[in-house]
Amino acid sequence: MAGILGKKIGMTQVFDQEGRQVQVTAVEAGPCPVLNIRDKSVQLAFDEVKESKLKKPESGLFKKKGISPRRFIKEVVRDPGREYKLGEELKVDMFKAGDYVDVTGISIGKGFAGGMKRWGWHGGPQTHGSMSHRRVGSIGSSAWPSRVWRGHHMPGHMGDATVTTQNLKVVNIIPEENLMLLKGSVPGCKNGYLVIRKAKKKK
Repeated sequence: MAGILGKKIGMTQVFDQEGRQVQVTAVEAGPCPVLNIRDKSVQLAFDEVKESKLKKPESGLFKKKGISPRRFIKEVVRDPGREYKLGEELKVDMFKAGDYVDVTGISIGKGFAGGMKRWGWHGGPQTHGSMSHRRVGSIGSSAWPSRVWRGHHMPGHMGDATVTTQNLKVVNIIPEENLMLLKGSVPGCKNGYLVIRKAKKKK
């Protein structure tokens, strides 16, 4: 399974060969130098940054490898049919239009959210003197088991979690600008970092 690191630029629209409008997400993917090669994975870096912005252990790692400092470091499962070399750069042209990819990112944080927003509860009555419109209400289970079931949906922190969107189609690749256009939306906010892998469930 090959992969590359990237950054979400934003959403736009394009038109396919039949003139239909397609919503796409523009992602800046690569170039990603190879920092380490392990048995089943490779460590990649992305997004150049000033050395002064990194901690000394991080900047020392890049000095040792002879690679300009990067902000984002992740491991991806290596492609068994490919030979990797330290320092070589993986670029967006490893994908092509028509491929399917899985994209992993950090979802947008929503802060503390109630049950209706977080879990889609339908809420309580809106009329006839009801004063429980968006509240939690009873959460117990009668006489048995006389406790709250583990995992019960409750208000709490929403978003800011690792999310993977699967089977996104690659609409277009623009190698000279390190851009790929993916059909649909991807997790995270603008300029959020992403890990893009070849789709597991779709060829």
